[in-house]
Amino acid sequence: MKTQSKILKIILSGGGTGGHIYPAIAIANELKSRFPEAQFLFVGAKDRMEMEKVPQAGYDIIGLWISGMQRKLTIKNLLFPLKVIHSLWKAHKIIKSFKPNIAIGTGGFASGPLLYMAALNNIPSLIQEQNSFPGITNKLLAKKVNKICVAYNGLERFFPKDKIIKTGNPVRQGLLEIRTKTDEAQKFFNLKQEKQTLLVIGGSLGARRINELIEKKLDFFDTQNIQVIWQCGKLYYQQYKIYSNTKNIQVHEFLYNMDFAYAAANVIISRAGASSVSELCIVGKPVIFIPSPNVAEDHQTKNTMAIVEKGAAIIIKEEDLDADFENKFSQLIASAEKQNELAVNIKKLALENATKDIVDEVEKLLKA
Repeated sequence: MKTQSKILKIILSGGGTGGHIYPAIAIANELKSRFPEAQFLFVGAKDRMEMEKVPQAGYDIIGLWISGMQRKLTIKNLLFPLKVIHSLWKAHKIIKSFKPNIAIGTGGFASGPLLYMAALNNIPSLIQEQNSFPGITNKLLAKKVNKICVAYNGLERFFPKDKIIKTGNPVRQGLLEIRTKTDEAQKFFNLKQEKQTLLVIGGSLGARRINELIEKKLDFFDTQNIQVIWQCGKLYYQQYKIYSNTKNIQVHEFLYNMDFAYAAANVIISRAGASSVSELCIVGKPVIFIPSPNVAEDHQTKNTMAIVEKGAAIIIKEEDLDADFENKFSQLIASAEKQNELAVNIKKLALENATKDIVDEVEKLLKA
């Protein structure tokens, strides 16, 4: 390996949402286990959640002045060209100063300038695309980078076919053994064994429409003899915390013990971000996906349909919640057979070795 005589330096970029941040951290953790002496540096977008989450995971991070284009005409859009130029300049300075042996991007605003500059400086580079429909950043980077790790089939529509490796999405390794944690999880959340447990997850910040649905259906869940672990998100916790510990409801801003949350659940309601979908395949529990319609190219619906078409999950679109939710939920809760069918089918779609397979590709680039 070219880097054996000196300390390996690895630069990573991914952010904006947990779906970009946590895969980057998972990849870094696996690399650190293989190369304990390696130096790591993350590059994120200023004022985004990676500036908090990455240091919490034990890694250094530098922020770029970058953000996405707004969908409507705003003053912020006028600053966008200036932000891109400034971020490219700063990314160039970071590359020259840190001198990485490899650059890894997992999507998000900051990964564009960083990976572009890395490729321009002939640094081996890899991007990891979580979604079935890629974001604009990774589409633009595809011609520049050496390898593209993906989680879905059919991505040659967007990327050069010879660069694509299907690996799946990195997930938290603690999820691989949740079947052994059910009793411990029920004690952790103080749950009643005679009741079925619904887990509601809408992302780190929260999902407004899902939260509105859950609030509206609290009495309905009570009549169904359901206990609820409701992760409402940072933006909504103050609004919904009043329901905690009423009618077998627990309201959480954020769930730090996701392995316990998944282990305790009989049924899960979730958004359909790529990382969430990948995690839920590994978890192997019956899922009702409520994809966000407010994302680029409606990619959450596309992520969901790739699962639903295999008979592995239920989808209810936001526009159909009022008409369909109670009926579909009641049928699922009442049928142990249907729950088992969904659990078995979604588990078949799991790519459990994704993180290791991605890092194998990183190692190949380092040895090239």
